[in-house]
Formats: sequence, C-alpha cells, structure tokens
Amino acid sequence: MADNPPDYELADRMALTRPAQVKAIGHPLRTTILQLLHERAATVTELATAVERPKSTVAHHVDVLTRNGLLQVVRTRRVRAIEERFYGRTARMFHIAAESSPAGEEASGDFNDFEVAARESSDAFEQGRLWGFIRHARISEEQASEFWDRMARLVDEFDRMPRAGETVYGFAVGIYPTDHPTLPAPE
Repeated sequence: MADNPPDYELADRMALTRPAQVKAIGHPLRTTILQLLHERAATVTELATAVERPKSTVAHHVDVLTRNGLLQVVRTRRVRAIEERFYGRTARMFHIAAESSPAGEEASGDFNDFEVAARESSDAFEQGRLWGFIRHARISEEQASEFWDRMARLVDEFDRMPRAGETVYGFAVGIYPTDHPTLPAPE
C-alpha cells in the first residue's frame, strides 16, 4: 500500500498521558485541524482558509495543539521578510492512555469519538449514505483487546490511503463493554 500522506515524518502512535492533551483534542476545530494535517503539512493561513475561520482563531488552536505535543513545525520557508511555518501532526494516531486522568478523576468528557461521529454522520444518514454496523458478543477481555489491535491496524490502513476524490469520508470503530443482556447458561 502506498504510504503517501502526509508529506513529513511522524510517529505511528502517541499515547495522550496528560489531561491537557485530551482536552486539546476535544475541541471540534482542533480535531478538524488534526484531520487536515493527515494529508500534508500546512501553514496557519492554509488551515484558516480550509476551515473558513480567522487566522487569529486558527493560530490560537494550532498553538494549543503545539503546546500539548500534538503538532510540531515540520519545515519553514522564507516569504519576503517573514518565516512561514508549516505544521504537522506528531503522530498518525493518538490514543488516550489510562494514566491521562489522575486517580479518581474521569477522563475528559469533552472528547468522545462516537459523539463526534454521530454529529458528523447525521447528514449522511438523512441522505441514505451512512454505512454502519453494531454488534454485541460475549467475549473475554483478552479477545476484546486482540480485536481492538486488529481494528487499530485497519484505522492505520485508512489513515495511510492516498488522498483522492472530492468527498471526505469518516471512519469510526470501537469496542466497549456494555450491560447488554445475555442468555442464561444452557440447561
């Protein structure tokens, strides 16, 4: 498989271990900025144009992501008397580590991939263009962990696909424990 995007070096995975990092990715505009940078490095001006927001607003959010180690300057170029910075992600995939919340605290409620996916997919649902499944299975924690590793590889494959076409597609996967009922043991 071609490893086209993005056009700069970055780690495959990064664990978010501090609550500030989790909070940083919880803002919808910052999530959009991170998604845009899957394609290639970009300047604040390019990002502001893409998200149709003022440069000062985008610069603020880029600064928050940079301070929290999620973005970095990957190259610069001189334009007249100004040095223009190109920002890139520090990793292809960010995941929230269990230790990101101090003992007794909940992880940030500001970030829930499924809430983001539900919000983003509502128009596709209304247009009959949403594909999805939900299944339940009684499996061991070890099996769930193994299954998650396989899903993470699929997400990585999706992230590395060459960028083409006019439509941006969302891809949401997850595995989570539920209180779904189970049948009693057979007699």
